[in-house]
Amino acid sequence: MTAKKNTTQRAKKPSVRQIEKLDREILALVNQRAELQAARAASANSETQFSDDAEVLEKILQQNKGPLSDHAVRSVFRELLGGGRAMARQVRVAFLGPEYTYSHLAAVECFGQSTELVPVGTIAAAFEEVEHGQSDFGLVPIENSTDGGIVDTLECLVRSPVKICGEVPLHIHHCLLGICARKAVRKIYSKPQALSQCRNWLSKHLPAAELCAVASTADAAQRAASEQGAAAIASEQAGTNHSLSVLARNIEDNRDNVTRFAIIGRESVGSDSSQRTGNDKTSLVFEISHQPGALADAMGIFKRQKLNMTWIESFPMPGKRGRYLFFVELLGHIKDLRVRRALASLEKKTERLTVLGSYAQADPIG
Repeated sequence: MTAKKNTTQRAKKPSVRQIEKLDREILALVNQRAELQAARAASANSETQFSDDAEVLEKILQQNKGPLSDHAVRSVFRELLGGGRAMARQVRVAFLGPEYTYSHLAAVECFGQSTELVPVGTIAAAFEEVEHGQSDFGLVPIENSTDGGIVDTLECLVRSPVKICGEVPLHIHHCLLGICARKAVRKIYSKPQALSQCRNWLSKHLPAAELCAVASTADAAQRAASEQGAAAIASEQAGTNHSLSVLARNIEDNRDNVTRFAIIGRESVGSDSSQRTGNDKTSLVFEISHQPGALADAMGIFKRQKLNMTWIESFPMPGKRGRYLFFVELLGHIKDLRVRRALASLEKKTERLTVLGSYAQADPIG
């Protein structure tokens, strides 16, 4: 019985020829798909292509029954979609650099390696790239689950004519990286937000280490690679790029540490590229009169229309002491009747109202 069972198992083992045959079929199909995608994309603008590809990827993940994980399937189709876009025209995306920062990882997750990813030095520079037509899209951090809203991004959204056309929520997993043993670490480099997100872990495990703020996590990794007794808090990919050892993984205090990145583009809100998916968000910013009850009146509009706000943030108006702008995100699309009614009512209650974009709500990646 045992010999017969082993013979049956050997017979069922896939042969190299079977795998090679599948490889040829897959190769032919992906090239065929890329040609069709490129032909369809030739007559569409960048925002429409991005919106269509995001919807395609969501449908594919819903159909995945395994055994490949959603992460693996996403990676494969992300690059396939990016390659198809590149055949039609090269898409250029500005992100807050340098490479191997979390912004870079979010850009790769969203657009793939076939896209031209351009690192810039500041959030404002990413907005300028898009506004002046030098990049099709920008990718900038807008909110962190630990530290809240990113003020530089909110201020740029107020001043700039560009719109939000998507979001990329990325799970942030910080690593302690270095070329020395963990017990030999005397100085730790990272950007202020990363140091803040790991402060409890650092006070418990490395209380005597000096914490040094730098411009980016990638810069921190570079410094740790050239300095004895120094370590960096950064992504594992940044450590690999600088030949650093991982001294500790997942040192963030909040296990659900997510940074949400906004994808910005030039396309106007409510255009054909802003398609409803049934799972959308709308972002807007408004100014109200400086009098009692003004904010409550504005918030009551959302309640009456049964619209759920997912985020509200206030920030001071430059040059106007005591005056604030309010940044709001709500569930729904600008083409939805309830959202249109709310905006019409809100326009009467505010001194300034700008709709920043309607886009598909995304689940955290990573």
